[in-house]
Amino acid sequence: MRILLINPILYTAETDEIPKVTSIKDTMIYALCLGFLENGDIPVLIAASDYKPAVREDYPFEIVWMDTALKKLFKPRCLPWLPALGAYIKQNRAQIDGIISSEVFSLCSLTAVRKAPGKTIIWHELGAHNKIMHYIPSKIWYHIVARIFFRKTQIIARSQRASQFIGRFCPRVSGTIIDHGVNLHEIYAKEEKENRFVAVSQLIARKRIDRIIAVFADFIRQEEGRQNYILDIIGTGDKEQELKDLVWHAGITENVIFHGKLSHQQMAPLVAGAKAMLVYTEKDNSMVSIAESIAAGTPVVTTSVPFNSFYIKKEHLGIVKDEWNKDDLDRICRQNSKFVRNCMAYREKLSAAYGAGQFVDIFQKSRTQ
Repeated sequence: MRILLINPILYTAETDEIPKVTSIKDTMIYALCLGFLENGDIPVLIAASDYKPAVREDYPFEIVWMDTALKKLFKPRCLPWLPALGAYIKQNRAQIDGIISSEVFSLCSLTAVRKAPGKTIIWHELGAHNKIMHYIPSKIWYHIVARIFFRKTQIIARSQRASQFIGRFCPRVSGTIIDHGVNLHEIYAKEEKENRFVAVSQLIARKRIDRIIAVFADFIRQEEGRQNYILDIIGTGDKEQELKDLVWHAGITENVIFHGKLSHQQMAPLVAGAKAMLVYTEKDNSMVSIAESIAAGTPVVTTSVPFNSFYIKKEHLGIVKDEWNKDDLDRICRQNSKFVRNCMAYREKLSAAYGAGQFVDIFQKSRTQ
């Protein structure tokens, strides 16, 4: 099948100043496109040119970069408008077998359902109203626009929480949930773990890396023999120096390593070798880093905030607990082999190719109905 994927926002930008990256090959939607390719399908990705990498790259599938407009009103980091999208869909509609557009609250999704209503699926991630302008645009969109224009459109949620939320406004929410997939060919997995934990995150306030450091410090002080444990912190952000100062004041500089931003290839052995990935975020939807950790056979200790927490708890892939502490790190170590086995068994379900296959099945079933 020839699948058009509309995902203008390729990665998260914390401010209106979208940071330039050297590659987009570590993004969620890129992995999904590779999943379609692996299955023998033909993906075409529509992305906002604001996210085009600073370095020229070659891709094994077509990417159509489109300029955004009226950027002060429709900010590219949260609600981009691609004026050329409608004409592109109209011109190529006959050659497209299916369209997957990200989010119900999206000008691009509205364009897709109007230009190709019978071919469009919305892949929905948000589990609550968007906070832009005190929630007002979001509430108007879901209560009015979604109820009118998306009432006949099939919605595929990325999590249980997203399904429950969007089901309040759109009647055709599928019982199938398709999470962010990962490219298993790039995920190094192993069952033997070292005495270390890993945190893969932007070093910004809402990620609460300070809490991870504090709990880790309590953990290694709890018993003799814990002094050889290491916490690997992968990522950069405006809180980096503050976090390094916190580590120094806690007296654990020999136990915490700040690696900065790493490529997937550099990161893979650190994630695969850890007893657990640690997450203490205050605000996130589905986190690709969590899926990648589980695919590497590494369980996750997290708050209930990330939408991935639903299947982590259900499938026993780690520990889900708000305000988790040193006792939870102790438990993940004591029962590590059990959690690791569960992750290895669940690994295939996180494959981007598996998710792509689910989408194709849905498109094919809709043709016969």
